[in-house]
Amino acid sequence: MGVIPFLIGWPVLIAVLIPFLKSERVRGPLVYVGAGGVMVLSVVLLAQWLLSGGAVMSFYEETELIDHLMLGGELLLMALIVYLSIIHRKYPVILLSVGQTAVMIWAETNFPVEPASHMQVDGLSMLMTVIAAFVGGLICIYAVGYMKVYHHHHTEYRNRTGFFLSMLFLFLGAMFGLVLSGNLVWMYFFWEITSVISFLLIGYTRTEEAVQNSFRALWMNLLGGLGFAVAIAVSAATLGTVQLEEVVRIGAPIPIALLALAGLTKSAQLPFSSWLLGAMVAPTPSSALLHSATMVKAGVYLLIRLSPAMAGTMGGTMVSLIGGFTFIACSMMAIAQNDGKKVLAFSTISNLGLIVACAGIGKEETIWAAVLLMIFHAVSKSMLFQAVGSIENILGSRDIEDMHGLILRLPKLTYIMGIGIAGMYLAPFGMLISKWVALKAFVDAGDVLLVLFLAYGSATTMLYWTKWLAKLISIHHTKAEAKDITKTDQYISMFIHSVCVVLLCLLFPLMERQVVTPIVLQIFGSAHEVLSMSVLTTMAVMLISVLFVPTMMFLVTRSARRVYVPIYMGGANMGDNTYFVNSYGEPEHLYLSNWYLRFEFGMRRLMRPSVIFSSGLLIVMLCLIVGGAV
Repeated sequence: MGVIPFLIGWPVLIAVLIPFLKSERVRGPLVYVGAGGVMVLSVVLLAQWLLSGGAVMSFYEETELIDHLMLGGELLLMALIVYLSIIHRKYPVILLSVGQTAVMIWAETNFPVEPASHMQVDGLSMLMTVIAAFVGGLICIYAVGYMKVYHHHHTEYRNRTGFFLSMLFLFLGAMFGLVLSGNLVWMYFFWEITSVISFLLIGYTRTEEAVQNSFRALWMNLLGGLGFAVAIAVSAATLGTVQLEEVVRIGAPIPIALLALAGLTKSAQLPFSSWLLGAMVAPTPSSALLHSATMVKAGVYLLIRLSPAMAGTMGGTMVSLIGGFTFIACSMMAIAQNDGKKVLAFSTISNLGLIVACAGIGKEETIWAAVLLMIFHAVSKSMLFQAVGSIENILGSRDIEDMHGLILRLPKLTYIMGIGIAGMYLAPFGMLISKWVALKAFVDAGDVLLVLFLAYGSATTMLYWTKWLAKLISIHHTKAEAKDITKTDQYISMFIHSVCVVLLCLLFPLMERQVVTPIVLQIFGSAHEVLSMSVLTTMAVMLISVLFVPTMMFLVTRSARRVYVPIYMGGANMGDNTYFVNSYGEPEHLYLSNWYLRFEFGMRRLMRPSVIFSSGLLIVMLCLIVGGAV
């Protein structure tokens, strides 16, 4: 498995080279080569692993030099955070950064552990590697064309595209290191790199709002990092090991709970959700990467790893309740949003909540559902963010109300959006199948509260996705033309994502049998049939029938007449289906709008109570866990 250092090092090398290339003609091809190289290396690693039997494999026991280099890297990260915090007068952030670094130095110097492997390749880490390589690589390709248009429209921001693209590749390198690390110290190092890079990406525009949001993301993730560092120290001092697999096998409650806290912050669960919502100020490719292939997926990845140790424990109850509550609360708040990126952000947090709830239950069925949710969410959400970013560059707005009848103005982008939205909630796409399995598992576990969270959260999910999809495909006459300025590389990325969403559904039985079930088997040591072949066959038939809908929509829209019969609008139509004459003889503008239920589900009404409730729940449960262990 000598390809692992190259897989981590290649994107880092590209990240170092990009800022030195000022010419877009040279920088663009380098990004394409870098993204292609990441994909090829991940395939090579996958092939080597499969040829070796697809079992759990461990590597790199004697790594004293690398350990020292990583410790030096942690000090450099701390110095960077301290420097930027002093400049922007964010002094509490300094305490968190210095505190966790001090804990790590103390643990590594005072509690030596037996030499053990530092890297591990198994089904779950291999899946995460492939997701990060292909979804992340396509996002990098998309970013080349996007950033050209972005700075054409946003001349008020300094063009730092080289820095932006560099951070995207550095993010991928850190993600590969994180998911392939079997040692908690190594995982922590890459964990902190992702926190710092997300901070830098969110603050890209350097506006006051961007700076505030970037520091919010930083301190929340540093809080989780502090929990991670303390978990390492406790594990080294009391268990004599910092191997993740051993900590999970022993099931020590305090380290497991602290690692779970780190996973909750990284995956933006309540009460830490605001950092991911604030990340929407950054250019769209960073949002796509944070939400799909890296960052938040690192959080749920860790929680899935911890799941066998959380089953039936106080820590598992804490995680499942926080995840389930986040799912329903953020689903409700998404209803009141008309900003497309905010809807996607709330949807991400909500769906991650369901994955987190599944990990907290820690049963074979729930982890089966969690892995599937992670796969489908990564592809669909990346595609949706890219499509919304392209629409924003064209319309100058990401308001859903401005997307009314977009199927006539920007048909290609609308088809992509339609596939992405369908993949998030319609049958027989994988998200819905996974939710059904999760519901069955919650019922089997006798967890009534999670069943209610999932049932009502799914209902609210259907409402906001249906509203948006209906807006897009409305055949509505408008004089507001839209010129598609989306670059070829952007469309290449989005088309590949679209094909992947459909293929994942068509090949669902194969994926379930060859990918998901083996992962569950490696995590728990056993796996049973979750969905029978008769159910899978029925779903395949459903998929074939569903394909008729977009086909017919395509034929209808391609042949639709662009001149419509005038409609009655409460007064005499002025001829363009946009204005009518009211009873006073004055022109009145027709305005069609979705119902957003802001009074009932707006952030101002729900966010603060949700944060207070989840914070209280988290504090009480952590106190009970620590008290019970002591």
